[in-house]
This record gives sequence, C-alpha cells and structure tokens, in this order.
Amino acid sequence: EVQLVESGGGSVQAGGSLRLSCVASGDTQSNGCMGWLRQVPGKGREAVAAIYTGSTNTNRYYADSVKDRFAISQDKANNTAYLQMNSLKPEDTAMYYCAARQYCHGGRWSAGPGYEYWGRGTQVTVS
Repeated sequence: EVQLVESGGGSVQAGGSLRLSCVASGDTQSNGCMGWLRQVPGKGREAVAAIYTGSTNTNRYYADSVKDRFAISQDKANNTAYLQMNSLKPEDTAMYYCAARQYCHGGRWSAGPGYEYWGRGTQVTVS
C-alpha cells in the first residue's frame, strides 16, 4: 500500500507558476509510476504527467495540453514527486491529484482508472 500527500496548490494569475509536491510512503518500490492527474467538476480525471525512475534511466510522460509548460521530477531519496507548472492558463484550473501505479509505459500512465493509489488532491486556480 502507498500513501500520498500533495501540497503546493493555490491561486495564481494567468502566466504565473506553481510547484506541486507529492510525498509518498509505503510500498513505493512496487508502485514506481508516479502520476499527476487533474479533475474539474463534471469531468473525468485527466492525466497530465507521469514519471518512472528505473535503475538506469528516468522516463517522463506529458499530456499534449501541458507539454512545454509543465515539468515532472522526482526525488527518490525522499520519495517525493514534483510538478512544476509554468505559463499557467485559466483552463489549468482543477483539483490536482498525485497517484501511483506499478508501471507507466505502454500508455498506462495516461489511464486514470489504472492508478491504484491516490492522494486527496490540491486545488489549483488560475485567473
């Protein structure tokens, strides 16, 4: 089992930046794919980014809507994943969730229902 706690959300003007953090605890070795997903009321959860750090390399995945604006990173030593969000737009307004699953590859990272563990979310509002 994995526990996830997000932080870093808030309100920002369009064009601004925020950095979200997600601290993981528990069986992080077996659930190495860390993702950030977002949801607005009335819509399903959209995967925006994910990261998998293996023994020799790190793979990052991004949705087209955030590519070149968001950057995902991970501090394995402290079991923390980050989402740096730049050039924020009003359409980025959502509840952002950190989630974990075993693997990211093969398109798995973008499948919201495939994530087994979820944080409670942190609200991001862009005006």
